[in-house]
Amino acid sequence: MPSPAIWWLRRDLRLADNVALATALAGGGAVVPVFVLDPALLASRFHADAERRRAFLFAGLAALDGDLRARGGRLVVRTGRPADVLRAIVDETRAARVVAEEDYSPYARRRDAAVARRVPLALVPGVAVHHPRDVVKQDGGPYAVYGAFARAWRAAGVPSTRDVLPPPDRLPAPPALASDAIPAATDPPLFPAGEAEAQRRLARFTRGPLARYADARDRLDLDGTSTLSPYLRFGMLSARTAVATAAAAGRRGSRGAGRWLGELVWREFYLAVLWHVPDVLRRPFDERVGRIRWRHAPEAFRAWCDGRTGYPIVDAAMRQLAATGWIHNRARMIVASFLVKDLLIDWRAGERWFQRTLVDGDPAANDGNWQWVAGTGADAAPYFRIFNPVLQGRRFDPDGDYVRRWVPELAGVRDAAVHEPWELDRDPGRTYPPRIVDHDEARARALAAYARARDQSTGI
Repeated sequence: MPSPAIWWLRRDLRLADNVALATALAGGGAVVPVFVLDPALLASRFHADAERRRAFLFAGLAALDGDLRARGGRLVVRTGRPADVLRAIVDETRAARVVAEEDYSPYARRRDAAVARRVPLALVPGVAVHHPRDVVKQDGGPYAVYGAFARAWRAAGVPSTRDVLPPPDRLPAPPALASDAIPAATDPPLFPAGEAEAQRRLARFTRGPLARYADARDRLDLDGTSTLSPYLRFGMLSARTAVATAAAAGRRGSRGAGRWLGELVWREFYLAVLWHVPDVLRRPFDERVGRIRWRHAPEAFRAWCDGRTGYPIVDAAMRQLAATGWIHNRARMIVASFLVKDLLIDWRAGERWFQRTLVDGDPAANDGNWQWVAGTGADAAPYFRIFNPVLQGRRFDPDGDYVRRWVPELAGVRDAAVHEPWELDRDPGRTYPPRIVDHDEARARALAAYARARDQSTGI
C-alpha cells in the first residue's frame, strides 16, 4: 500500500488548482492536510497586530476544513516550529514526503530550508504563475522595470483555463491524528473567508465589472474592482485561476481584461523583486533616493492613521481602512502619497500601518507599492510625482459620494465641493478637522527634501 503524503498548507487554502494537493494525491496513498500555527510567524512584525488578517486566515482554515470533510478528509492543525511539527507527523504517519507550495519571502525560505533538513520536503509552484527565477533578463539578473518584466512574463506563457486543475471529488481517508483546534474567528467586514466565496466573487466580477474595468477601476465611488486581493493573499483563489480567467475574457474581447491582467502581473513583479532582493523589506530598493531626512511627526502620523488630516479624500480612505481592513488601490496611492510627500513621514511607517490593518496585507506587494509611491522602489514613480488630494478626489470621486459615505461630518456638503470644505462660505461641520498642512507648501518641502537626498547620493 502506498505511503501517505503530507500536504503542508501555507498560502494555498483551496482545493481547486492546487498543485501541492495534486502532487500529494499522485502518490496514490492517503493525504494528510496539515496547517502549522507557527508562533514565530504569527508574532512577527508582519502578523502580530494584524487582527483582521489573522481572523480571515483562521476563518479560511475553518472553511477549508469543512470542504475537506465534505470529501472524506479533514484538516490537521498543530502548533509549534514547522520543522518539529512536520517531523513528528512524518513519524506518526510514516509519510514518504511532505509537499508544499513554494513561498518567496525571506522568512519562508529560511523556514523551508530548516524543514528540508528534517523531512523529505517537495516544493511546487502556486503562489505565482511563474517562478521568479524563470522571468529574468538575458544575463540572469532580475528586472527592475515593470514593463520589461511584464513582456518577459508573458513570453514565459500565459495560462489558459484548461491549465486550471479541478478540485478532487473525494479524498482518501487520512490516518487518525490529534489536531489542535482552529482558533475561533469571525469573518472581517466585507470579506467572508473561504474558497467558495473567492469563486463567487470571481464569477461576479467577470460577469459585470470586468467589462468596465479599464474605465472604472480607479473610481472610488464605484464597485469597479474584483475585491479578490484577500483571497489571493491566502490562496483561497490561485494566481493561475485569476490570470487564466483574465486571459480568457481578453480573448472574448473584454477591454477591461487586459488591464486587470496587467494588475495581476504587478503582483508577480513584486514577488519577483522580493525573491531576488530579499532585504528590500528593510531598505530602499533604490538607495539614490533613499537618504531623505524624514520628519519625526507623531501627531501628524496619528492624524493620518485616524483619518483626521482635513483632506476629505484622504480621511475617507483611512476611515474605510479602519472600519473594513481594505481600501481601493487608488485610495492606497492617494493616502500613501499624502503621508510620504505632504507629511514627509518615512514610507516604512505607512508600510507597517498597512501591514497591520489590511486584510490582504502581503509583504511583497505592500512594500513594493509603498516604495513605488515614495520613489525608492523598483520601477517607482518619479520622486517629483506628488498627488494633489483635492484633484484626486475630484477626478476619482467626482460627485463626492465616497467621501460622504466615510466622512459623515461632510454629509451635507453637495457634489464636488466636498473635496474642499475650507472653501465653503459656511462651516461644513464643526467636528471636521482643519487641514494639518497646506498642500502647496508641503509639496515644495517634499521636492526640496528629495532634491537634497539625490544631491547627497551623487556627491554634488
